[in-house]
Formats: sequence, structure tokens, C-alpha cells
Amino acid sequence: MDGKADGIDVAEVAKLARLELEPDRIPSLQKEMEAIVGYVNMLAELDTDQIEPTVHAVDRVNIIREDVPGEPCPRELMLRTAPATVDDELVRVPQVLPGEGMA
Repeated sequence: MDGKADGIDVAEVAKLARLELEPDRIPSLQKEMEAIVGYVNMLAELDTDQIEPTVHAVDRVNIIREDVPGEPCPRELMLRTAPATVDDELVRVPQVLPGEGMA
């Protein structure tokens, strides 16, 4: 491999990420994304057979605490502070999966 990654559809990636791009930014973003993917392709060529797999580069420690129940947020306060509601009884959240009403 030569480390190149041609043909990234920046407009499609932006659409999937729900980003609005100025048309004049697309060429520079195209080059940047191709450089990133090219670098990842170069890393894929490295011989890692003798390297032990790791999950994290440094040791991680979980902070374990007692699971103590607390007072729940009052429903009225939660609904009053929600950005949007449905019939004043449910919190409206943005749709994240394709379905009815989405292209």
C-alpha cells in the first residue's frame, strides 16, 4: 500500500454526521480526510506479530463506590427543564436511527 486513500465522499460523510459544510471547505476537508485514512492504512502495514495486544496504552483503574440510592429528580422539575416535551408528560429527544420521517 502506498498510504493513499482516494475517493472519500466528504459530502456523504458530513450528511451522515449531520454536519453542514460550506461548499468551499470540501476540497480542504477531502485532503485532510484522505491524509488521515492514508496514515491509518500505513499503520496497518506494520508487523505487529510480536507485540502483545492491549486495550489501553496505560493501566486503567476502576473507581468502585457503594451503590447508594438517592432521591430521584422530581418529574415536574425534569419536564420543566427539558428542552422539548410531548404532551407535557414525555421528554422529546432527537431521532438517531433512520425510520419514519427520515431520509
